Amino acid sequence: MWAVGDHRRVPGDAEPQLPHSRPRHPGARIMLPLLLLLLPAAHGIDQVRHKPALTQEKLEGVTTASTFVLDQPRCVFNNYSNAVIWLVVALDKDVYAFNSSVGPGTNETAFQRFPDPVHAYMTLNATLDSYPCPKPAGDITVLRVGSETSCAQDETRPTCNGPLPGPGPYRVKFLALEGSVPVAETDWSAPITLRTAKSPNSNPTTSSGHSAGMIAITTILSILFAILLAGLVAMLVFWGSDSCGSSTFGKQESVSVRRYNTHHVYDQPAARL
Repeated sequence: MWAVGDHRRVPGDAEPQLPHSRPRHPGARIMLPLLLLLLPAAHGIDQVRHKPALTQEKLEGVTTASTFVLDQPRCVFNNYSNAVIWLVVALDKDVYAFNSSVGPGTNETAFQRFPDPVHAYMTLNATLDSYPCPKPAGDITVLRVGSETSCAQDETRPTCNGPLPGPGPYRVKFLALEGSVPVAETDWSAPITLRTAKSPNSNPTTSSGHSAGMIAITTILSILFAILLAGLVAMLVFWGSDSCGSSTFGKQESVSVRRYNTHHVYDQPAARL
């Protein structure tokens, strides 16, 4: 007989199950990733009622082959005066893979690694001073996403606002951080699709229309040029023939003036000779 804790055992008794030696439940491994995804909610991230969207300002190139223009988040994060506002950009299919607890400027959110293996990057950080509320009258308050080309390949600038790598579609949201802690975020935007560059032969109807128009213009210009050239040639021929006629007539007149009639010499009677 021997003692284990406060209990006395005799030989032949089964070994007691100590708390630290109990087998882990199989479902624990499945629940762990879910708990990690729910960490931001546990930290108390507020969901503000705002949905980013393309600007309604009358601007050229609201969407291009590598950029798009958003309205700034004015009067959205007024309750977070110490926060830094970040823009999160993701492919439409990968928005639910973004973890708000992953900070900006890391390998997990670097622009240079987007879209694979990084599914969403963070850029265009600004304090609330950059987004005064209300908006000053007459100001154009927009953000052009994808406008920086100098840092697109510079891995020392992981928060680069570099050109977007394809037509998308993309979705974006704004995330407020106090230090490294996310405190508030907006909804994801609707999908944003960029323009695609078209080859000259990609649209036969448009190409044929342009070709027919060019042919018509070229034909008209050719006809006008031919008429003008014919008129110039006719004018030159007319002037040339007129000059030749005037010179011939002058010669004939000159010759007729110089002729002398000497018949009276030969009409004298022979007796006078």
